[in-house]
Amino acid sequence: MKQKIGFIAEVKVNFPGADFWLVRKGSEASVGQPVEFFNREFIGLRFNAKVAVARYYFYVMQIYYQTGVFERLAKGTLQLKHITVDDVIELDAHPS
Repeated sequence: MKQKIGFIAEVKVNFPGADFWLVRKGSEASVGQPVEFFNREFIGLRFNAKVAVARYYFYVMQIYYQTGVFERLAKGTLQLKHITVDDVIELDAHPS
């Protein structure tokens, strides 16, 4: 069984103490993009430093973003898409 992000990180919206954030809603091209600045609408991820290196997972999220994982998970209208906290929690922590 693969390890999920939700097992090694706290994931929630409006999370100023996160290690980094994911764009939660926007265009299909922007949703899921990892960023290093807080916005209360973004999904924040804070990793347990005893089991995970946050910088590594920033790059994992970039891989997911660049390979279209978030685009496939996005829900909504043609103009406004969104991902949920549950979508992020259920991602594999170690992409293959």
